Amino acid sequence: MSETQKSLHEFYETKVKDIMQSTKSDLPCIDETTDVATVFNTLNKKDHVWIVDSKEPTHLLGVITESDTISLLAPPLTSLQSFDKPDIRSLQYEISLTADEIMSKKPVSISPDKKIRDVLLIMKEQKIKQIAVVDINERFIGEISVRHLIQVYSKLHTEFIEKKKIEVS
Repeated sequence: MSETQKSLHEFYETKVKDIMQSTKSDLPCIDETTDVATVFNTLNKKDHVWIVDSKEPTHLLGVITESDTISLLAPPLTSLQSFDKPDIRSLQYEISLTADEIMSKKPVSISPDKKIRDVLLIMKEQKIKQIAVVDINERFIGEISVRHLIQVYSKLHTEFIEKKKIEVS
């Protein structure tokens, strides 16, 4: 088995809880009553935002990704081929919207005890770039994103190669 295959195997077997992002200040979270302007402000910094219950702040309700905002930004008088029928949520109608009205409900989530192999399979199958990590009580405790997985793999691979160089010396 090559060094790359060994480091990949180690990466795939890593548990979610060992590498997930869980620092609350680093996770893009808002509650379901947040207005669309604040949602957009958050999406200026991240490509998604998690929606948590205002009454139970650790309970995950949904997610808003950049893709979810396309219908909000739809221009007026577009052809039906482009946007189907006009979406009442479009900003052109000047309706005050909240995160609850534009979020994708029941986002894909994973247990912290699952392996990275499982995360990658879910991401591929669901065509998503981030997954919420929830505990046994369905409380939101972190996230895993493709960007984060790339960073972790790069670090693990570099450490693995350095370790092998030391063993050979």
